[in-house]
Amino acid sequence: MEKRQPISDSELELMRIVWARGGRARFAEVMEALAAQEKEWKANTVLTFLSRLVEKEMLAVEKRGRLNIYVALLREEDYADSQTRSFLDRIYGGNAGRLVSSLLKQDCLTADDLEELRAFWEKGGQG
Repeated sequence: MEKRQPISDSELELMRIVWARGGRARFAEVMEALAAQEKEWKANTVLTFLSRLVEKEMLAVEKRGRLNIYVALLREEDYADSQTRSFLDRIYGGNAGRLVSSLLKQDCLTADDLEELRAFWEKGGQG
């Protein structure tokens, strides 16, 4: 995946809303989802974040008359994968073993997590 501009936590919240709707959402649906999460964001703030996501090529806009439909330009899994790689490189110098060691030391992985990792490893990394 090509390198994209970083997105803020607020922009990521909006992307998650779009992804949760199959990668497409109208402005009204975004506002409804924020309200359901008890977030009281003003419409202009949301429009600003959506515009930034379009500029950063995370979203595209489809015009349907006067309606804008925001369309994700990448899958959530692809974004997560790229962010994981970036984190691993920045924090652990690309050493995944150090990351796993840190997670184990902090009790961040359950026995079920470890079993899932073992099964994933045995399948050759195919999930």
